[in-house]
Amino acid sequence: MKKYLSIFGLILVTVIWGGGFVASDMALEILTPFQIMTFRFFLGTVILGGISLPGMKDIKKEEIRAGFFMGCALFAGFALQIVGLQYTTPSKNAFLTATNVVMVPFIAFLVYKKTVGLNGIVGAVMAIVGVGILSLNGNLSLGAGDALTLVGAVGFAFQIFLTGEFAPKYRVKVLNTVQMATAFLLSAVFLAAQGQFSVHATSTGWLSVLYLGAVSTALTYLLQTNCQKYVDETKAAIILSMESVFGTLFSVILLHENVTMRMIGGCVLILAAVILSNYSGEKKEELEKTEPKKEKVGVEL
Repeated sequence: MKKYLSIFGLILVTVIWGGGFVASDMALEILTPFQIMTFRFFLGTVILGGISLPGMKDIKKEEIRAGFFMGCALFAGFALQIVGLQYTTPSKNAFLTATNVVMVPFIAFLVYKKTVGLNGIVGAVMAIVGVGILSLNGNLSLGAGDALTLVGAVGFAFQIFLTGEFAPKYRVKVLNTVQMATAFLLSAVFLAAQGQFSVHATSTGWLSVLYLGAVSTALTYLLQTNCQKYVDETKAAIILSMESVFGTLFSVILLHENVTMRMIGGCVLILAAVILSNYSGEKKEELEKTEPKKEKVGVEL
């Protein structure tokens, strides 16, 4: 039962994140990327910090280290994603971000030498072709916004991988608080470095930031970390990739974004790649359960 509730929880996360692409695009009309991120992660830190306050008294250094790594990956993903959103559309931003799912098995290979199956390799090729159809210009160049979004996807891939590694080992509330605090501090440092202290936000801008901070950050990452205790990182990645679908739907409905056949073709290929690259049949899963677990080798985080 916990597994199915966790799957439902992850689906809810994707719906909320899908709305986050539209909210970010609206907020960018009156706020800079690092202003949005600073406010967003400040709200997330305050809300999650309030929830986890009792557990912070006996926080362990291992939990701080784990949350710090997660926060760095989260910051990198969001920073590159939202800066890239200034130069591309919300729907392309959403689907290019979804390529992070294809990257998760390869990160597991680099860190723990886990084998990448044929599906993962074929999925990676399909994703590259899909990105090309969706993003390459007539001269085969990649736009700045699309390129930044793709690099940001690497950050999100590491965040998903690290969450899968640390959520079963440490207290979820503490992990989330440290993760949000790390992302907030990094955002504030970049904001200060750019001297972007003047804020002229409208009511729409503040509502967008409130949605991003309270709902699309605090609520969703609390849900994600709790749910990934019962769903492994590759299956969670498949579900979380659906945020790109909801992001496009909300963009078309709320922002009236035009949809072209080229966009549909690229999006379908990327989504198919995401599902294929992380699919494992029931027989393989049962076989892994019956085989003795091999000791992990590689980088200790």
